[in-house]
Amino acid sequence: MKSKLILAFAALGLALAPTLQADKKEKEKEHDHDHEHEKREAGPSGGRVIFSVEPHFEFFVTEDRKVKITFLGEDKKAIAPAEQSVSAVGGERSKPTKLAFALEEGSLVSDQALPEGDMIPIVLTVKTAPGEKSVVEKFTINLADCSECKHKEYACTCDHDH
Repeated sequence: MKSKLILAFAALGLALAPTLQADKKEKEKEHDHDHEHEKREAGPSGGRVIFSVEPHFEFFVTEDRKVKITFLGEDKKAIAPAEQSVSAVGGERSKPTKLAFALEEGSLVSDQALPEGDMIPIVLTVKTAPGEKSVVEKFTINLADCSECKHKEYACTCDHDH
């Protein structure tokens, strides 16, 4: 009796699977975008703008693979960091690269280069002032060139799927 009942439920599940899949696809098509997605905006140097902290900042990878953090004013122009501090960990979990930042020409620049490769996971920790809660940003730095704009993929502002 139990085996017949199990077989009946399995058959019902198999019969409903295409319908459930079609419903899921239909809901994805009908997605009305009544919520905000991450903004995609390039900074003054062509890097990725991070909006989770005030003031916002540009995350930029230099030619020598160092990370440059430039805080931005309301007019989206560079402003000197005040009390902000940044640290980062990037690369493979088994061999992470820890980055410390120092002030250089009005921006915070990492003490060492990112690890090799074009796809580098990174965890940024930003503290806007002493005693304030840290903000953590996690993303993958994709150093490939975008096929549609002049930016690297990590800072791409195009509408294509990233």
